[in-house]
Amino acid sequence: MRPPRTPLIGLALAFVLGACAADATPTPAPVCPDAPPTSTSAQATLEGAAFARMRLSGAVEGELVIELFGDEAPLATANFVALARCGFYDGISFHRILAGFVAQAGDPQTKENRGDFQGLGGGGPGYQFEIEAPPEGLRYDQYVVAMANAAPQVPDSNGSQFFIDLADLDEALRQSGVYTIFGKVIEGTDIVDAMAGVPVNDPRIGVPLDPVIIESVTISASAEPSPGS
Repeated sequence: MRPPRTPLIGLALAFVLGACAADATPTPAPVCPDAPPTSTSAQATLEGAAFARMRLSGAVEGELVIELFGDEAPLATANFVALARCGFYDGISFHRILAGFVAQAGDPQTKENRGDFQGLGGGGPGYQFEIEAPPEGLRYDQYVVAMANAAPQVPDSNGSQFFIDLADLDEALRQSGVYTIFGKVIEGTDIVDAMAGVPVNDPRIGVPLDPVIIESVTISASAEPSPGS
């Protein structure tokens, strides 16, 4: 499927003037994975990973809180969590926004090129993994977050790309293929609605004329923002 701070100056000065009173070195981000999670590694990755807070900038600004479905889709959820923690998604833009359908992101090529280009939507983390069919009871409802893939042409083609449903698409998506559902937007649905109205190059292609950029994705055990975020 090819369905797109608070200023820290004072704090920094406090660290400098305090000499060795505190360690101002930020904790480095983990290295991004070069292989998909296994059923065993996924469980460790998912510890404390119940929600994702996604900060957007550009044509649409604000934050989304995504409830993650680690029990229903452990591989896809663990993969998203690992990529988020290493900063893979930071700077990526939504490269496809189709009103009434989906908003799609996750192609790392969009960090450097925000417009339409040959191969747009073809980028990933360098590996692919198993497509987890949604269990009974999970629907492709509005605001659901699911993995994009190239099935049936390329089986088991989950990678880094995902989409947010902009409408109830259960019937349409079940007819067109199988897409792993790994979360749902529970806060910031108005931001998602605003994304649906972003002007695009062509309603059949959906590349935003002004980018919607993922500034950061923070994983946590709570939907509440962490102190200082």
